[in-house]
Amino acid sequence: MSDTYKIILMRSLRQFAYGSLAVTLAVALTARGLSPEEIGGLVTISLAGDFCGSVIIGYRADIWGRRKTILGLSAIMMIVGVVLSVTSSFIVLVITAFLGTMGTAASETAPFLPIEQAILGHVTETKRRTGIFARYNFAASISTALGSGYAALVASVAKLAGLSFFTAADFIFINYAALAIGVLLIAATLSPSVEIVKAQSQSSNQTIWQRLAPPMPKSHKNIFTLAALFSVDAFGGALIGQTLLALFFHLRFHADLSVLGLLFLIANMLAALSMLYAEFLAEKFGLLQTMVFTHLPSNVLLILAAIVPIFPIAALLFLLRQSLSQLDVPTRQAYTMAMTAPEERTAASSVTSLGRSAGSALAPLLTGALTQGAFIIIGAPLLLAGGIKIVYDLLLWRVFAKVKI
Repeated sequence: MSDTYKIILMRSLRQFAYGSLAVTLAVALTARGLSPEEIGGLVTISLAGDFCGSVIIGYRADIWGRRKTILGLSAIMMIVGVVLSVTSSFIVLVITAFLGTMGTAASETAPFLPIEQAILGHVTETKRRTGIFARYNFAASISTALGSGYAALVASVAKLAGLSFFTAADFIFINYAALAIGVLLIAATLSPSVEIVKAQSQSSNQTIWQRLAPPMPKSHKNIFTLAALFSVDAFGGALIGQTLLALFFHLRFHADLSVLGLLFLIANMLAALSMLYAEFLAEKFGLLQTMVFTHLPSNVLLILAAIVPIFPIAALLFLLRQSLSQLDVPTRQAYTMAMTAPEERTAASSVTSLGRSAGSALAPLLTGALTQGAFIIIGAPLLLAGGIKIVYDLLLWRVFAKVKI
């Protein structure tokens, strides 16, 4: 198996784990007695940990070795699953959320991504890059969908067997740890060609700051502008991360775990299937055009889903939104890689990932406050997220419409 498809398989295993955890986590923590604010705080802390991890790891992966870095991250992910299965201590969960890779959204923000995207950009020729990123994200979305369905299946089987919800949740948490071991084993087989040899040496004359500071891409102006805009989009997206959407539907419409698992199974399948069109649309209309003009209508649908009064219509609008909302993901990644030279790609991917992590970090705490009382009735998290993401689309087009790549 080539390194490209090993990377895709590793992401698939992680996203299956994230899909099952994202549906389960908020409901399980609610059952354990945590409040919406505490759950939102945990998600925020998890995203903040992803941000710090990306600062420390993403920039230095080429120095430490990309394969070794992924191995370390996989081991940490395994520990998270074990901790979730054995304790409900809020303090322990806070520490775990910050230090670990706790997948709480369909769109991964953990430090794995900058490394993997840089590897794919490195080992794939330019004309195939959008297609490879489409497959990378397609596999991730399918796996997330299957993970959501798996959570629903486990909950249903446990209910039929007369087992408690806590037993089902603990089983899913242990499975999360087992999948992390699978990622680790695949990462151990990556070939030396995934590494940037040039980046593995440092001059002994470098200062401490030079050794710790990230290598800035030569195309830094465009990359930092993209990172800032991606931060806006990620803030809006984090308001409606899968864990928090599950909490929203659970509290507003009283949807149980089996219904939510089925809903997110279908939603993520639609998102995955839509990515098959990303390469075609990008070739026909351009990367930027595909990013903007598929994302805008998806956000209008999100706002409509917020204001309808009954669950079936809200669910239908959400599903329609999912069929468009992820088309910008592979095109966004290919667009970033197209702007940078091979030796800049880990740094560039880290910078844009940091922008997304920074935008994501505070949003769930706000959502925790918005998923109760009158805010639930008016669909405040979805309204706010849709509005913010529309602003992002308009700004992205205004800034980059005339930029040549």
